[in-house]
Amino acid sequence: MTDFQLTTPVAFLIFNRPDTTARVFEAIRQAKPPKLLVVADGPRADRADDIEKCKAARAVIEGVDWDCEVLTNYSDLNLGVDERVPSGLNWVFNVVDKAIIFEDDCLPHPTFFPFCQELLNYYQHDERVFHISGNNFQFGNRRTEYSYYFSYYNLCWGWATWDRAWQHYDHNLTMWPDIRDKKYLKHILNKSSSYGFWTKLFDDIYYRRITYGGWDYRWIFSSWSQNGLSITPSVNLVTNIGWGQDATHTFNPESHLSRVPVQRLNFPLKHPPYTMPNSQADDYTYEIYFHCPLHQRIFSKVKRETTKLKRKMHLNISSNSKITD
Repeated sequence: MTDFQLTTPVAFLIFNRPDTTARVFEAIRQAKPPKLLVVADGPRADRADDIEKCKAARAVIEGVDWDCEVLTNYSDLNLGVDERVPSGLNWVFNVVDKAIIFEDDCLPHPTFFPFCQELLNYYQHDERVFHISGNNFQFGNRRTEYSYYFSYYNLCWGWATWDRAWQHYDHNLTMWPDIRDKKYLKHILNKSSSYGFWTKLFDDIYYRRITYGGWDYRWIFSSWSQNGLSITPSVNLVTNIGWGQDATHTFNPESHLSRVPVQRLNFPLKHPPYTMPNSQADDYTYEIYFHCPLHQRIFSKVKRETTKLKRKMHLNISSNSKITD
């Protein structure tokens, strides 16, 4: 792939982590996209250090030193990831018709770029295909002799899509009651446990019983509502380097999903002769990515908020003690 030239736009979503932003930016810099669309969330009102961190993350983008059109969509206010990502991608797909997408902690292998570019062109007009993922979490289980397989799960740690697919993004899950009542998800989900899991999750998001209903879950729902498929590479092409207490969702650095190694994908690509999801791989993805981690994320979020509250109380007590002294 030494003669590869990237012609596809890249969308880069950043916030307040200049360290991981710089590492992902360097991977983008090596690929030299002709157009870079940068989406940034604003600092949180209750975190004074966010102002400088957000400024430092945005300063990384000033390192563009190749022939590139840079477009920015920076928010002055903090919208939160569940609002900023969709609003940012709405802007992206008002500008371009396809894009390779990274958040600030998703570090790609160099072969991820030609993988996305070839498949974005190959499936441009195939409305069955909604999503191209950089993630393979099969942990050594070889699922195909081809370069990729099809899945119902849109994994979003480095991905690509088209405006024709993103136009179906349904943030409020408006079609969910009808889809639920007619049990349309049963033809997508093989296991009764996964059907129950997703039904409860979509119910909770739709009725706003939870506040962390991620944009990525809504994107999965949007894809399923159109019977859309995702492409999963035969090897893992993107690793998440953002695990830790400063992360929005990926708190536990000891997670089995933390820093999953990347591998080189061989070219030319071998395209599968059929467009059907790999149910065995999807069952495995459900068990190791969705089913177990969800309650861990909830527990981690509660634990994190408790830690922050204790820290704040400790600081207040310390300040009061100094004043008394």
